[in-house]
Amino acid sequence: MTQTIGELLETAADRALPVVRGIDDARLGDRTPCAEYDVRALLNHLFLVVVNFQALAAREDVDFGGEPEFVTGDWRGRFGDETARLVEAWSAPGVEEGTTGRMELPARTVGLMVLGDLTVHAWDLARATGADFVPERSVLDEVGPGLAAMAPQAREMKVFGEPFPVGEGASAFERLLAVTGRDPGWRPTGTTGG
Repeated sequence: MTQTIGELLETAADRALPVVRGIDDARLGDRTPCAEYDVRALLNHLFLVVVNFQALAAREDVDFGGEPEFVTGDWRGRFGDETARLVEAWSAPGVEEGTTGRMELPARTVGLMVLGDLTVHAWDLARATGADFVPERSVLDEVGPGLAAMAPQAREMKVFGEPFPVGEGASAFERLLAVTGRDPGWRPTGTTGG
């Protein structure tokens, strides 16, 4: 049986939280695989995504235009609280039915978008700070095809970079990263992906 978005988000959050909680404040200015974001900016972006997708689950309007400063005080604890709220919001009865957001996308598609962001940005942060991160297979099985299907539109909207070339032996997660424009082999001293 297909897992619910709430179940998948809980699994993804369990993998992402140790990465976020392990980030030392001294690393906040470090580069990430997203060339336009340092670690602090990427954390702020991920916070905004997590908060806004709670609202999308509740069929509320959101604004992705601003990038508020979330990385203050006990931001690690707050990230845990916000991801728990995200899981709760996407676990509500009927949340995957109908459409949500300004683009009137199917609710499950919107849920897969935040699942993808949580997974890919956890990898970005892990790679930038030297942490380990491997997504759960069930999350990868849902996110991989979903992001691949959304990729052409995401590239038009400048959300994804051009696909990064990977060899035939690339893992499913490496292929997913490549679809988003990331170099799966990126290291802080290496080249950047999108």
